[in-house]
Amino acid sequence: MLTSDPAGWIPDSLRRTLGARWDIRLEGDLLTALHRDHSDHYTPPRRSLAFADLLDVLESNFAMHGVPRARPLPLRWGRDTDLTVSAVQALDPFLKDGQDRVYRSGFLPQPVVRLTGQRDDHGELRDGFLTSFVNISHIQPITHHDEFAEAIDIWLSVLSRLGMHARHITIYGHLKIWQRDQVQGITLRFRHLDLTVGDINLLWNANQPQRMAVDLGSGLERLAWARSRSDWKDLVFGPFATAAPLATLDAIRTTTLLLGHGIRPGPQRRRRHNPPNHQHHRARLSTPRARRDGPLLTPLLATVVCPRSRMASHRFSNRRRTVAIDCRCCRRSDKGASGSTTASLSGPR
Repeated sequence: MLTSDPAGWIPDSLRRTLGARWDIRLEGDLLTALHRDHSDHYTPPRRSLAFADLLDVLESNFAMHGVPRARPLPLRWGRDTDLTVSAVQALDPFLKDGQDRVYRSGFLPQPVVRLTGQRDDHGELRDGFLTSFVNISHIQPITHHDEFAEAIDIWLSVLSRLGMHARHITIYGHLKIWQRDQVQGITLRFRHLDLTVGDINLLWNANQPQRMAVDLGSGLERLAWARSRSDWKDLVFGPFATAAPLATLDAIRTTTLLLGHGIRPGPQRRRRHNPPNHQHHRARLSTPRARRDGPLLTPLLATVVCPRSRMASHRFSNRRRTVAIDCRCCRRSDKGASGSTTASLSGPR
């Protein structure tokens, strides 16, 4: 059961869970947690990880802590938002509807579309922000608020397996209760050196505070960026980083995701759902990862290569894993066209 004053129990819960190696301070309502050996010196790992490989590492390490992977939600939501904007929406039945069920629970890599990314004075997306990305989440109902601290401990362990060790991590946040509709919560954030790499929310229903849940979230692309400290545009768009302005690339990326989920353009406020036509959109998935994830993650993890110019694809030929999508919208009018678009699941290097 949730107690009324989070400033009274969250620091103590973190001290019990994280142990004496962490220095946890509370100044007013601002909580800060640093490792005793905190350091600002960081050397990125020499081995880069493709997005699919990074997802494998996350999945296996969450599984080691008893957090199984869950299937992604549909991209079309149709409740309080038209599209899925966060993995935490999987907890709506439990937190909002008073039901003893959730749509998903566990480790959830969720493709999302958000129009709230931070922008500069010229209206361009800042580094670290995209309109569409993979929301890496750990979501689950809980029965005791100490499970909030345990979820933090699990995340620190997972980050360490990625090469982002505890001595480079700062946990911080104001212990103020916020409220959105019928859900209340407290948010803490994780910073790797100077980059925020996610947050964790303790959530409960305002009228039924015994209905508690934890929502830990980050972005797959942002994690890769923090780990590698490489150029953001090159990391996300690979060989196409210089092919068009960032706004164009971001729009193409988001449109690819929407079309891959059967969402078609239409008049404003129209909510007609057109599912993919499988007769004309047959995905031949050539790897276990691709067969399992199917079209849900492919638009975000894939670098699409036009059949007319396969040069970009050849750059990845040493570790190439492909998805061939036979789609009539990709077919060329000339006789020699194969009608397939090849996508590399190995991600940008």
